[in-house]
Amino acid sequence: MILADKIIELRKKNGWSQEELADMLDVSRQSVSKWESAQSIPDMNRILKLSEVFGVSTDYLLKDELGTPEYVALPETDTDLRSVSMEEAQEFLRVKEKNARQISLGTLLCILSPTLLILLGFLQESGKISLSESGATGIGLTFLFLLVGAAVALFVLTGIRSQRFDYIEKESIETAYGVSGMVRELMARFQPRFTACLTAGIVLCVISVVPLMLSLFLFENSDLARGISVVFILAAVAAGVYLILRVAIVQGSYKMLLEEGDYTRSEKQSQKKTGWISGVYWMAITAIFLIYSFITNDWGRSWIIWAVSGVVYALLIGIVKGIQSRNG
Repeated sequence: MILADKIIELRKKNGWSQEELADMLDVSRQSVSKWESAQSIPDMNRILKLSEVFGVSTDYLLKDELGTPEYVALPETDTDLRSVSMEEAQEFLRVKEKNARQISLGTLLCILSPTLLILLGFLQESGKISLSESGATGIGLTFLFLLVGAAVALFVLTGIRSQRFDYIEKESIETAYGVSGMVRELMARFQPRFTACLTAGIVLCVISVVPLMLSLFLFENSDLARGISVVFILAAVAAGVYLILRVAIVQGSYKMLLEEGDYTRSEKQSQKKTGWISGVYWMAITAIFLIYSFITNDWGRSWIIWAVSGVVYALLIGIVKGIQSRNG
């Protein structure tokens, strides 16, 4: 019996349609149809998946002379899987899309919050405005706290809105029939936008320092030029981060439902062990940033703390994961 006949026999024995089998294998129904009509042969990864789905050995599938199925013990399944229906998946994606807009905007406001303080400070020092130092500082800080307050409100709202879907991100899930295909189709359509926004965001972050470099060469003794350059850096970085977060959150929601990338079941288990590190680390970095900035009033350079902290955080998590994998 050839492979095509074996697939037909095993599929019908389990009472599955071609579409149902295709969904289990993350392939199209046309692919299953071609396998069963012997128009094409599944690759080795699909053979292994067929073996797992049908509960038979790969030898039985690959060797024509074996006509009697060689059943093998199925791996133990996770009995704690949370089921996600089509309606839940669609609502989750809708919430994530809305949260992406608000989280991106909140982050943009946080990055832009010190810009007026910096600009007024340089304008006051250079005598371009008649405000006193305390007046310029007061206006700048008021602007800063208003923007940070608005950002915090957005973060709180998104957290409350998405709280009921925390299990999709943190627990092992099992999606209902058709959800996987729907998500893959949406992700494929979203990919061009994801690539364009991610590229534009990275480019904005990279070129943000160009005006500052030019001001150092062209206006060596101009504090005002450097101040404007710093404001431009923050504005460009804010726009770049906005674009990156805007699409990364949506892309992440697809990965969560598919349990791919950083959201595989093994990664979720790892996150349960290291999640507290992230919370403590970023709370400490925020405290350091605010304390340093207010004491030195050096808002023009203190933002570098975030860039350095991001690199250190990646190294820290890498080390923790390496220790975990070595310890089994």
